[in-house]
Amino acid sequence: MSVRIAIDCMGGDHGLPVTIPAALSFLSHVPDARLLLVGREAEVRTALSAAGGAGDERIELRDAAEVVAMDEPPASALRSKRKSSMRIAIEAVKAGDAQACVSAGNTGALMAISRFVLRMLDGIDRPAIAAPLPNQRGRVTTVLDLGANVDCEPEHYLQFAIMGAALVSVLEGRERPSVGLLNIGEEAIKGNDSVKQAADLLRASSLNFHGNVEGNDIYEGTTDVVVCDGFVGNVALKTSEGLARMLNGFIREEYSRNLLTKFAALMSIAVLRRLKERVDHRRYNGASLVGLRGIVIKSHGSADAFAFEHALRRAHDAARKGLLERIAQTLPLLTAEAHAGRATAGAAPAAAASSQGIG
Repeated sequence: MSVRIAIDCMGGDHGLPVTIPAALSFLSHVPDARLLLVGREAEVRTALSAAGGAGDERIELRDAAEVVAMDEPPASALRSKRKSSMRIAIEAVKAGDAQACVSAGNTGALMAISRFVLRMLDGIDRPAIAAPLPNQRGRVTTVLDLGANVDCEPEHYLQFAIMGAALVSVLEGRERPSVGLLNIGEEAIKGNDSVKQAADLLRASSLNFHGNVEGNDIYEGTTDVVVCDGFVGNVALKTSEGLARMLNGFIREEYSRNLLTKFAALMSIAVLRRLKERVDHRRYNGASLVGLRGIVIKSHGSADAFAFEHALRRAHDAARKGLLERIAQTLPLLTAEAHAGRATAGAAPAAAASSQGIG
């Protein structure tokens, strides 16, 4: 069975010069894939022809007269751009014309339009942005939420954990992924009230809950999934990206300082190449918008063709391996556990107060 992916060809900082070469490279590596290219048809057709992809039977074009700008307010994109390439690509998923959508466009607009068009899965209150980050164990740590939800209730953390565990189980092949709750310390007494209550719900669930983890645990690979609110997650992600760029710059500066260091760089080129491959953020491009009734993958806006192709691969894997079905199967049981855990957590303080004659 083939998997068809709808691509917002006009989205991102670069648009067609990135999305079309990435699409053709993806098709050359994934025989069972088909693509629905959405954008201004004349421009897409020209770019496709120039890249040598005209006439490929696995490609279908769909015209879209409008484009969502990278700095456009989400509400404006939702109300005023009904014929945008982003919206038409998402509507293709809703209609069943595609099993997944990939866009490098405006994150806020993509989230707003996806939520409006596809709606939420039963038992999920809010969608979350989940992305893999490399760790020291040679695998990835999936972190969510990375910016969709600034303020979260305890139940939202549990829902993120359910979706993150399903995502890792499907895409990484890990049967019972471990889950950590991002906090300012490992001790149970640490964190604000929402985080503490979320920890109680996670302990009461059948998830493989490790406990609280700290920022360094993300890259140490302590757990397969790390759960946090969108404010904390986005700060952690941007800090990591900035640190990676800084270290890359430092290495380049030191190796180009003089003839001796340039010679040292030449001698260690194989090591440097392997290091670059291991930490190359482009290989981890493609954040999943989980919790929707459809698969939507957000590529980094500044992604090049290599990075965008990896986002396409992520969408293909999620669709082919049944990500939505896995979340839908897991959700009812764990949602019931959440309510039971919530009731137990609430009953404990009441019992303590009663035993002390309070109330």
